[in-house]
Order: sequence, then structure tokens, then C-alpha cells
Amino acid sequence: MLKIFDVKRRINYDRGRSMNLRKPSPRILVIAGGVAMLVGALDPLEGSVVILAGSGLVTLGTFLSHGGRRLLIYWIWVFLLIAVGVGVMFGLSAIGGFGGTSGRSMWWGVPILLYPVGWIMGIVSLLIRLTRSLRHRQAAQRSGVSG
Repeated sequence: MLKIFDVKRRINYDRGRSMNLRKPSPRILVIAGGVAMLVGALDPLEGSVVILAGSGLVTLGTFLSHGGRRLLIYWIWVFLLIAVGVGVMFGLSAIGGFGGTSGRSMWWGVPILLYPVGWIMGIVSLLIRLTRSLRHRQAAQRSGVSG
């Protein structure tokens, strides 16, 4: 009877290990998304797609980490603000822009402001996460707990 239990436990252990190898780490997704958001800011117009993808990665990483409902809702809003702002920017570019000789007033550009607002919200949230993580590590090192 002991051998049967041992075999079942080994099978479950092997299944769990192989599943963990396939599942992307939420921390890696958040870091990659944050880097993408920073790199895309070097050229905000051309990098808007990179920033959008980066905010999507951070949102996915936040969802997979089960960090908290508030944080997830916050990042969903960041992603939506950036997506709408970038979409409006591309849409206005496709129809000839606004202001000048286009026949559309400068007010047509107001929805584009959602893009930088979402980006700033995302960067502030990432900086807060980074400082909390660094404080947590320092406190763990002082108490002698590794992690």
C-alpha cells in the first residue's frame, strides 16, 4: 500500500513541476512590461505601440500574481487609458490630423491626453512597487530572513 501512495505522489509532483515550467512568472512579466514602457518613452509617438504592449504585460503580470483587486483594477485602467489615447492618436492621424488646414479644431486632440496620463499613472505605480520591494528586501536582510 505504501508503494502505491508513493507512486501517486511522484506522479502529482512531476505534473506540478512541469506545469510550473510552462507558466510565466508574473514578476518577469511586470519587469518586462515596465522596461517596455520606459523604452517606448524614448520616442512617444513611434513607441506608443511598445508602451501599449508594456502596459498590457504589466496588467497580465498583475492578474497572474493575484496581488490584489485594487492593483489589478488600477492597471486595467492604465491599460485602457493608454489604449484609448493611442487609438485616438492613430485614428486622427489616419484622417489627416487636427488643427491647421485640416478643418478640425485643436480640441479634437484632447482625447490623446489619455495616453500620457495613463503612462504617468503606470510609471508612478511601478516606482511605488519598486520602492516597496526594495524596503521589503532590506527589512528581510536586517532580520536575517532570506527571500
